[in-house]
Amino acid sequence: MTATSPSPAEPAPIPVVVAGALGRMGAEVIKAVVAAPDCTLVGAIDTTPGHEGEDVGLALGLGELEVALSGDFEGTLCQASQAVRQAGPGGGAVLVDFTHPSVVFEHCRGAFAYGVHPVIGTTGLRPDQLADLAAFAEKASMGGAVVPNFCVGMVLLQQAAAAAARFYDYAELTELHHNRKADAPSGTCLKTAELMEELGKPFKEAKTGERIEGRLVRTVEMTSGRHALIERSRDFTLVPWRPVLERQLGKPVAGIMRDGGINWTVGRQRSGPSIS
Repeated sequence: MTATSPSPAEPAPIPVVVAGALGRMGAEVIKAVVAAPDCTLVGAIDTTPGHEGEDVGLALGLGELEVALSGDFEGTLCQASQAVRQAGPGGGAVLVDFTHPSVVFEHCRGAFAYGVHPVIGTTGLRPDQLADLAAFAEKASMGGAVVPNFCVGMVLLQQAAAAAARFYDYAELTELHHNRKADAPSGTCLKTAELMEELGKPFKEAKTGERIEGRLVRTVEMTSGRHALIERSRDFTLVPWRPVLERQLGKPVAGIMRDGGINWTVGRQRSGPSIS
């Protein structure tokens, strides 16, 4: 008689909470989770009026899923965190976030606080916010992921752009989006710039109150409007375009970044004309 060892137990499916459940990407994530044998949908967060308490499957035309839509972000995470405690080491719930740049940072912090692993598809996180989230994750001994673009083709394009950047004095990134895009430049664009920066062609985002000084190279058309590309000694940046800059192409310019634009001083002289 031959003894057989018992087969290992099947791993429990990963509990998944989707934030932005009724959005275009959130709906696709829910479809993927429902179809995946190793995942289970445990929460659906969305603040669209008139859908509180509605079954998310019925709202998306997928049939009843027995998961109610909720606008209570922390309450939904609290329920999902129960799975974390029950799963033990290496287990736990996952938050997939496709919401808005204005709330994604706090969503990430909340996920770590409740022991839920964040997978962030929402773009718009600043470098300092990413650094803070990395510190939160380390303190919590948890993993997470920030993925500006889930498209394999875009990942390949980013790598190609990073490889090509080393052969040029400066690189320009131009993107087009629908008129409801929440962030511009997009997270995909900024991530591409970061990859190119690693090869010595840095892009630096202009901050409010920062002095911008360099050569006005050209204009860049983006969804958020027309921008001026300013080349500096070690990097380049994009700032809002003003028609009065048309005559300054190729010339040195300087100015202070403001909330509604930039106050320019053109030419090399210290007391040059001011363009507000």
